[in-house]
Amino acid sequence: MSFILSATRRCLRDAAVPLSASLIAAPVFAQQETATLAPITITGGQSATLATPASTGSSLGLTPMQTPASVEAINRDQLEERGDSRVIDAVTRTAGISASPHPGNGLSELSARGFSGGSSVMWLYDGTRQYGGTGITFPFDTWSVERIEVLRGPASVIHGDGAIGGAVNVIPKKPAQDPIQNELQATIGTDDTQRLGLGSGGAINDRLSYRFDLSGNRSEGWVDRGKHYNATFSGALQFEVTRDLSLKLSHSYGYQRPMRYFGTPLVEGRQLDALREKNYNVEDSLIRFRDHWTELAATWTPSDATKVRARLYHIGSRRDWRNAEYYDYNPATHLIDRSGNTQISHDQKQTGLASDAIFKGKLASLDNTLAIGFDVNHSNFRHTNNTYAGSSGPVDPYDPDPGYFQSDFPFIPRYRNEAGQYALFMENRIAFTSKWSVVGGLRYDHARVKREDLVTGQRNFTRTFSDLGWRLGTVYDMTPDLALYAQYSEAADPVGGLLMLSPANAAFDMAKGRQVEIGLKQAFWDGRGEWTLAAYHIRKTNLITRDPLDPSRSVQVGQRSSRGIEATLALDFAPGWRVEANATMLRAKFDDFSESAGGVAVSRNGKVPPNVPERLANAWLSWNFQPNWTAMAGLRYVGKRYADNANTLELPSYATTDLALRWDVNGDTSITARGYNVFDKAYFTSAYYSPTQWLYGPGRRFELTLNHRF
Repeated sequence: MSFILSATRRCLRDAAVPLSASLIAAPVFAQQETATLAPITITGGQSATLATPASTGSSLGLTPMQTPASVEAINRDQLEERGDSRVIDAVTRTAGISASPHPGNGLSELSARGFSGGSSVMWLYDGTRQYGGTGITFPFDTWSVERIEVLRGPASVIHGDGAIGGAVNVIPKKPAQDPIQNELQATIGTDDTQRLGLGSGGAINDRLSYRFDLSGNRSEGWVDRGKHYNATFSGALQFEVTRDLSLKLSHSYGYQRPMRYFGTPLVEGRQLDALREKNYNVEDSLIRFRDHWTELAATWTPSDATKVRARLYHIGSRRDWRNAEYYDYNPATHLIDRSGNTQISHDQKQTGLASDAIFKGKLASLDNTLAIGFDVNHSNFRHTNNTYAGSSGPVDPYDPDPGYFQSDFPFIPRYRNEAGQYALFMENRIAFTSKWSVVGGLRYDHARVKREDLVTGQRNFTRTFSDLGWRLGTVYDMTPDLALYAQYSEAADPVGGLLMLSPANAAFDMAKGRQVEIGLKQAFWDGRGEWTLAAYHIRKTNLITRDPLDPSRSVQVGQRSSRGIEATLALDFAPGWRVEANATMLRAKFDDFSESAGGVAVSRNGKVPPNVPERLANAWLSWNFQPNWTAMAGLRYVGKRYADNANTLELPSYATTDLALRWDVNGDTSITARGYNVFDKAYFTSAYYSPTQWLYGPGRRFELTLNHRF
């Protein structure tokens, strides 16, 4: 595993921060003469997820059962059982979430409740977001992840603008005052896949604890010249200053060299199976992402009724692309014409301070919990490119000679955007009776964005955006284990990533979103089962659309909407058997939207927005058929999607099947054999660059994984 060693060295070098010396000095592999390690046996999702507090759905420390919203969590046991090494694969096993990843969006674009992209579905890392950009590239690997929480529907009142579809919060493993425990995971697989993960955490003494995780992955990929690799590091030190005050210093770093693959063009209107593994990018192509997150957090708990938290953080991202990105089949020459030779670099930085306080008490003799807080940050984004122009010549569809990157335009810094942002928020829950509670929240976001043209040295614009989002919901416990909830919320989305805002889009206001949601949540059969049901209607207004009277002019009057039903089930239905399943049905459409076609404004009213599947389903079944043996199977279904606003190009629906067999050698060691997409279904994840250029998903793969704790 030479790559793993070199990637590990690079990751450790680039992740060097003040806490590194302390981590290295920690007694990571200290003997534990009196400690008894918990068995490594994975029990699936038996923990009561509806009764476990979820920070993503509320700032009040509520459980999903107490929250008037649709909140779902994936715990560490589920991550290990399902074998998803990528965060995006784990997230899309939850209800109503689909992905359309491609290199241009950092392989991270999600769709939720009919709305797609980084301006509508928010990524968070331990509750913090990278503000104002698109193409979030961290986190990406699940080895260092303790839990992933998904909030479906507008999340602006909790996390700010840009989350009308929902929010995904990736929560890393953290220090704990437990005996030191070390972990190792090693994987080999088809396509020369190799993975290695190392982790350690526990108490150094009665006041100081630590956690670090390191992982590396490499593979030759499922297309020609598909080699890709990555490495990630996360580490944290926690110091208990007093019984009431704790400090935590954490740092995470990620390095990625993704597969340099931009899809396959339609040939005379269809995809050809013979081209499934072809790669038409240039030989010297490049995709590289480097991210680091550093945070100093403090938690003060002077009493059981009061908690104050604050975090000072810095985020940095460097992203580089150099590729021939656009491919079009030429029926006259029977070759694939390549254009759009694109070289781009992003240099993004963000520094911020966030704080909140939670107070539990009485309001006129009623139980009441109040949270108030603020978030302030400053971001800087510099964009370097070659104007996305150039061609490396045509290639044979079946035997492409990749050639080399060519562009006559200079690769120079083009613009810099800066944003100063602050937010004030509050949330309150009042229990009118032991069964009935009302939860409300407000959040005011304010951002001042300015853009400087680095070629001319002129200021393009300075613009201020602000929004007041709010949510009002109620929960009624029909029985101790069955809750009925309803909510109304208003939110906002920017017309694009604010740090990439163009002078043309700067003239437009934020899009507005409104949602009505009702649902049921229940734990039943003495805790062996849980199910949820949610129905919603979301409307988003102020879309940018073409003026029917002047197709060359854009106006902000458009509207789109979605309505749907989501259901989840987790059940231990017999000794040794467990099933987890979810299904989603929705109707997403443009209500008022036109685009220019041949210089004419054409209405797309009633059409489904691109990359939005209206049917989704997932299932996971595990069977502990012998004391140390567990068989598992997973099914993922994604309905048809459209590649264009006119709905003339349809990406077909698909279903993939995963199988696994785990042997628990003893309480500390397990070996798992896995097969992904075992029936080798050919499917498409997204359309990129043009509606006629589609990206294939991975084919059949097999892996063997060793997990060991010591």
